[in-house]
Amino acid sequence: MRQRAQPAGALRQVWQPGNTAAARAISLRLQHVLDAMPFSPAIIRTATWEVVAWNKAAAVILTDYAKLPKGQRNILRMMFSDERVRAAQDDWRNVARYVVGAFRADAARAGAGVEIRKLVDELSASSPEFKAMWDENAITGSREGIKRLHHPVLGAIELEFSNFAVEGRSDLNMMVYSPANPAIMKQFQSLITDAG
Repeated sequence: MRQRAQPAGALRQVWQPGNTAAARAISLRLQHVLDAMPFSPAIIRTATWEVVAWNKAAAVILTDYAKLPKGQRNILRMMFSDERVRAAQDDWRNVARYVVGAFRADAARAGAGVEIRKLVDELSASSPEFKAMWDENAITGSREGIKRLHHPVLGAIELEFSNFAVEGRSDLNMMVYSPANPAIMKQFQSLITDAG
């Protein structure tokens, strides 16, 4: 199979330069991978858990990141400061503990020391819960699992998730969610299709 050459300038800027030491961009091909999963919410996040790309399913089922200012697309910040995100979790404390442990593992893998330290300091100052969980020094190695959410339209839903490293980008991770059963898949298809 012959691959088409990627046109010059074919990087999609999804993260404002200045948010980190290095500007972040994903390729159009990586966005196409996300978009090829029309009924599975999928996001690309950095080692600091900044969401830098997503598909339509993620916008409909999880969070419409396009409606958030670029500096507020951080999963950790949302988990510890956004009451809507907290209320959507079936078991917030365990989900938050998992997120902090996975964040620690991602930080170690990417070697993002200065950026991580700034975010940890910020979250520790603003959230005693984050500080306590961070101080536990737990590392979560599980790259897949089940997530239970309270969706505003669908009600209680169960999603399977898997995490994937992005080849050649140790600072990026792709997270894909799939409906845990056929009934939820039909609801997803209907809701995502209706969203236009």
